[in-house]
Amino acid sequence: MTRTEKLEMVKISTILVMMVLSMVMMTMVESSRSVDVDGDDSEILRRHLLANGLGVTPPMGWNSWNHFSCNIDENMIKQTADALVTTGLSKLGYNYVNIDDCWAEIARDNKGSLVPKKSTFPSGIKALADYVHSKGLKLGIYSDAGYFTCSKTMPGSLGYEEHDAKTFAEWGIDYLKYDNCNNDGSKPTVRYPVMTRALMKSGRPIFHSLCEWGDMHPALWGSPVGNSWRTTNDIKDTWLSMISIADMNEVYAEHARPGGWNDPDMLEVGNGGMTKEEYIVHFSIWAISKAPLLLGCDIRNMTKETMEIVANKEVIAINQDPHGVQAKKVRMEGDIEVWAGPLSGYRVALLLLNRGPSRTSITALWDDIEIPANSIVQARDLWEHKTLKQKFVGNLTATVDSHACKLYVLKPVA
Repeated sequence: MTRTEKLEMVKISTILVMMVLSMVMMTMVESSRSVDVDGDDSEILRRHLLANGLGVTPPMGWNSWNHFSCNIDENMIKQTADALVTTGLSKLGYNYVNIDDCWAEIARDNKGSLVPKKSTFPSGIKALADYVHSKGLKLGIYSDAGYFTCSKTMPGSLGYEEHDAKTFAEWGIDYLKYDNCNNDGSKPTVRYPVMTRALMKSGRPIFHSLCEWGDMHPALWGSPVGNSWRTTNDIKDTWLSMISIADMNEVYAEHARPGGWNDPDMLEVGNGGMTKEEYIVHFSIWAISKAPLLLGCDIRNMTKETMEIVANKEVIAINQDPHGVQAKKVRMEGDIEVWAGPLSGYRVALLLLNRGPSRTSITALWDDIEIPANSIVQARDLWEHKTLKQKFVGNLTATVDSHACKLYVLKPVA
């Protein structure tokens, strides 16, 4: 083969390579365009959810289920809204008044709409939303990605997603808890995004709370779909239930961020099944875990003890910290645990937890909580509401009672 022929072959090969590359690029462009048109691109959904301004910090408020179950009506919802204001809880950030299951009739009307239960919500949900909004609060409602809700007393939204989302928007709803019962057997990864798109089209920003119970690890796929996602089954008002749920939720810490939060279920503080110290542990873990702080007791009749726990401004501030980083376990030794997470302003939230039956000493090492080894640190005790006089170098040690904790904010000062 002559030199000229060789050069000609190189030219032909180069042209062929360029043609193949061009075809590949065109295919990629067309593929991305088709995703955009279908509206299934997760980044587009994610940007939209963040753009609605919801869930920048974990939501705070109240939910009816833990204390009242199906025994709800419009008067007690109004009274609860009133109580959030008169107790001062609304000023602390508790702004959502969330109605759970059992608020609707068993059948839709002739237009296919959900019908508020005449015996318990005779004025309708829009009138209730107007009342709640007049108090400077927000109203949440409940539905299900199935044919019926979990109570089987009212229809779910499966197949009616756009219709129901539009109805919720017209009523003035601000928050949707979307459950997972009585479905058609399809995966939640198929059913839940349908409601996400319906809410996006509704014309009203509505916080989307996925209540999938953690079955298919929603922390791994919930980010483009909702503003929060349940990581566990339902909580019970017991130490064992609460602490095991805290364990399950902690596994997904890295997936929490502003706009999308891990949800270990509503708070049981004040319902009577745990001791004061156990409720302090409960509230402390939920706060540092950046979990939604949704009260589940009867806030119209809260004790002083319960109020002191749920109204702790310093603990709430950890939950609402703008960094939005969920704390994790950094050391575990039997019944002793050290949890920690970064806060804004170069601070660290530190929880010393004693799960065991007897009082014990717990030490947190700077190395475990990513504070430089020789740093001199100031410690603020959030339950004692005092800054400790002693400065700490290298570690901090405290004695902690059984089923109790110590919660600090650490700040390097030198």
